[in-house]
Parts: sequence; structure tokens; C-alpha cells
Amino acid sequence: MSDWSLPDLAKKMKDIDFAMLGTRTEGGALASRPMSNNREVEYDGDSFFFTYARFRTVGDIESDPNVSLAFQGSKGLLGAPPLFIAVEGTGEVIRDKGEFKAHWHAELNRWFEQGVDTPGMVLIKVHAKRIHYWSGKDEGEIKL
Repeated sequence: MSDWSLPDLAKKMKDIDFAMLGTRTEGGALASRPMSNNREVEYDGDSFFFTYARFRTVGDIESDPNVSLAFQGSKGLLGAPPLFIAVEGTGEVIRDKGEFKAHWHAELNRWFEQGVDTPGMVLIKVHAKRIHYWSGKDEGEIKL
């Protein structure tokens, strides 16, 4: 067991771009899909993902805001063990263009050609409640 703090974990997450976002569907099934955090690496327990309002992910979160995120970091330098992170949290669908601007990166223009004015675009915020991590012999939990 180790005792990492949230800032310790944030440093280790710097190079992780993708997470698997898990939701519960209307019928109660579990669904997961890859989402990019756009390398927003100043992790404080909140993660942000852009998507379209018409996607099932949004409907799932609006029906049941309990979500999960799974991250995997690659091996570090000199054969350091990989990092695995499981986040339990609450999802929120944001439709505020001010929030879009606060989290926008030029790389997003590839998928959202009209930038923050892209019709039907939303921002998903996942607020972590509990984070589990594993990396070699290090293992622990951070409650927020």
C-alpha cells in the first residue's frame, strides 16, 4: 500500500491522453467508450471531454450521473511499471460556451470544425469521488 496524494497522481498522469468513460445505459447495462482529455493534465479530480449531445453517452449521464474512468499509462523510463487508474465519479453535461472556451484546445478543431460554436457540441465533466491506482508495488486510494 502506498500513500500518494492527488498532486502526486496528477504528475504521473501527465502523459495519459485517453480514458475509458463508463456509464450505465437506460436498460441498466454498462457501456464504456474511449474519450480524450486533450492532455488537460492539471488534474484536480475533474476531467473534461467534448462530445455531441446526440451521442448515447450524454443520455446515459443525464439518466444516471454515476460514471467511471479508467486510465492506463505506458511503462516509464528504465522499465518503471505501468500505471493503472480507476476513477469513480459523477458526470455532468455542460452546454455553456464559456466553459467550452475554458477547456478548448486547437487540436479539437479536427473533430469540431466550428470550434466552440459547433452545433450540438457539449462538454462532459467528470468529478471524481474516489480514485484507485496501481503501479508495481504501489497501490492506493484517494477519496475526494
